[in-house]
Amino acid sequence: MLIGVSVEYIIRLEQGRDRNPSPQVLSALADALGLSTNERVHLYRLTKADTGFSCTGPGPAVRGIRPTVQALLDQLEPAAAAVIDSRTEMLACTAGYRRLMAPTGALDSDHGANLARFTFTDPRARTVYPDWDHQADHIVATLKQGPFRADPRIAALADQLTIAAGASFTERLATVPNLPAPTGITRLEHPEAGPLRLAFETLALSADDDQQLIVQLPADPATADALDGLAGRHHGGLRAVSG
Repeated sequence: MLIGVSVEYIIRLEQGRDRNPSPQVLSALADALGLSTNERVHLYRLTKADTGFSCTGPGPAVRGIRPTVQALLDQLEPAAAAVIDSRTEMLACTAGYRRLMAPTGALDSDHGANLARFTFTDPRARTVYPDWDHQADHIVATLKQGPFRADPRIAALADQLTIAAGASFTERLATVPNLPAPTGITRLEHPEAGPLRLAFETLALSADDDQQLIVQLPADPATADALDGLAGRHHGGLRAVSG
C-alpha cells in the first residue's frame, strides 16, 4: 500500500521475475523501507547491475572547456568560479573555487564533482547549505532547463537521484519550474571559514558548449575577509559586492 503497487508485483520482484522495475518504484520501495543512501545504492545495483551505477554515478563525458573559457577562468582568480555542464558536472574551476568548496566535501569524487549529487545524496550538504530547500530547488530547476530527460545523461542522473534521494528530489521534479535564478545570494556554513554570504552570477556560454560559468563573490565584508583567510592573504584581496 505504501509503495502503490500490488502484492503480486512485490512477489515478482522478490523472486527475480521482474528485473526492470522503474526508478520511481525503486524509490517508493526505498522510502517505505526507510533505506539509507548506501542501502538505496545497493538496491539499485541489485536491479541494474549491468549499468555501472555507483554512489557517485557514472563518470563525466570526455569533454573539456575551450581555451578561451579557461583563460577567462584564469583571469577571475582569486574569485570562486566554475564551469558546469547541463548535468551540474564541474568541468573546470579556479583555485579560489577549490579553496572554497573542497572543505565542504562537494569535490570529494573520483568520478567528477557534481553539484546535484552532492546536494541530494551527501548528508554534509544540509549543513553546508543552511537554506538547503532553496538550494535543492535551484539544482532541480537547473537540471530541468533545456532538454532534460531527452538527454540520456541527464535522464540517467535523474533516475539515480530518484532512487538515492527519493521524495526530496521527485517532488521537486513535479513542482519546481525549469527557470533557475541566474543571480542571487547563497549562504554557506563553511567548515573552516564559518558563515558566508556569496553573491553569484550565472553566465551561459555558447549553445554549442552547453555549459555555464558560475562566479561567486563575497556579498559582505565579513565574507570577503573569510575568503582572504582561506587563501592566506592579507585582507582586501576580494572586495564585497552589494547583494
